[in-house]
Amino acid sequence: MGAQDAVLSILRFVPEVPKPPRRLGLRERLFWTGVVLIVYMAMCQIPLYGIQWSAQTYEPLLLFQVIMASRRGTLMELGIGPLVTAGIVWQLVVGSRIIELDLTTREGRRIFAGVQKLLAFIFAALEAIAYIWGGVYGPLPPASQALIFLQLMAASFIVILMDDMLEKGWGVGSAVSLFIAAGVTQQVFWELFSPIGPMSDGLFVGVVPSIFHALFTYTSTGNSTLLMELVARRSGYPDLLGLASMVGFLLLLTYLESMRIEIPVAAARYGGIRARIPLKFLYVSNLPVILVSALYANLFMVARAVWSRYNPDNSNPWLNVFAMFNATNGRLVPLKPSLIYYLTPPRTVWAAYQDPVHVVVYTAVFVALCIAFALVWVAAAGMDPASQAEQLVKAELQVPGFRSSTRILEAMLRTYIWPLTVLSGAIVGLIAVVSDLLGTLGSGIGILLTVGILVQYQQLLAREQLIEMHPVLSRLLSTK
Repeated sequence: MGAQDAVLSILRFVPEVPKPPRRLGLRERLFWTGVVLIVYMAMCQIPLYGIQWSAQTYEPLLLFQVIMASRRGTLMELGIGPLVTAGIVWQLVVGSRIIELDLTTREGRRIFAGVQKLLAFIFAALEAIAYIWGGVYGPLPPASQALIFLQLMAASFIVILMDDMLEKGWGVGSAVSLFIAAGVTQQVFWELFSPIGPMSDGLFVGVVPSIFHALFTYTSTGNSTLLMELVARRSGYPDLLGLASMVGFLLLLTYLESMRIEIPVAAARYGGIRARIPLKFLYVSNLPVILVSALYANLFMVARAVWSRYNPDNSNPWLNVFAMFNATNGRLVPLKPSLIYYLTPPRTVWAAYQDPVHVVVYTAVFVALCIAFALVWVAAAGMDPASQAEQLVKAELQVPGFRSSTRILEAMLRTYIWPLTVLSGAIVGLIAVVSDLLGTLGSGIGILLTVGILVQYQQLLAREQLIEMHPVLSRLLSTK
């Protein structure tokens, strides 16, 4: 029995959702997508049984919560973390050809999807153990630890199956994209309209209630202090600067997502008919931010576990180099000069004044990692000039005025692809950093990811509507 047969025999025990018996209409798929979204939102509100639950105070959408679509102390504690981590690791392993897998065959695609799902279950177990072992829920008896582990695994099991359900054709898109967009949208709504307050600065959490409160105070007393504070709040709560930057970045990112560089080609098999191959200006889209943020999120999780177990009083000089925290109101605040402190995003414009070194170091490291991951991803995912040129030659496409040669196409594509990769990685990294610095509602990384996801959904829905109007296109688009 070959290696692929052995893997397939193991994958038979991995639970999966069967494909629908027929191709579902767009309305049916939207219905099931809505059901999945409702289940996710409900799980975000159900607290874990066996831990001490308390109402959570406001805090900006944390890095881990953005990427993992998680909610502290609920069934969605792990969120889509296992799915994201498994997808990144497996894609890089296969894309870099550490493991040879032919994804053009049905068997290869089955193995790819099955192994990714199996890795997601494994990462779910590892992350659940890390949370419990790291003391995130405080000291717990063995029975409570086992109960929490089972709850986290059951929730991850449901999330993985919901993602499989959408991918198999029951819904639209993927659970990863859907849950990230839903989580960020929920956070933006909360930061706009939350009526909790007044807070320590005399304003409410939400921007809209704060505006009415500040205006009422000004008209009744003539005191403009609250209006001035609302422009850029030192307390870190949502403010007008964050609202304005959110609108500005939404417009900017939507524009950048639509920018294309078009390369003219001719199809030899169709008598030399001319066409254009569009290369996105943001060639790697938001993938570098996802990869870097996932790396940071896992570092924070390890740092929190190591600190709570071995250095809760910050007395170990060696561990202090990696992580130092101060427990404030139930939150762990990173302390300098630890590595984790400089990898923590600054969330207010006042941070540049209070600690400019932190801002400079965080920006330089984040942007550099975005560029590095962009280059690695392009090479591993088959988006590099050599792979693209090979695909064009197989499709019998050539650049007008040049003969059909892989080397010629590769040289021509190299002048576009690598600069676009570096430039797009740097741009999305800078946008994420600057928007976080301005206190953008929903966080800079959250807005960046959400815009990319919404653009993808718009294109996907337009494609589905076109297929419903012209069913014959389903064959041309290889849609079942």
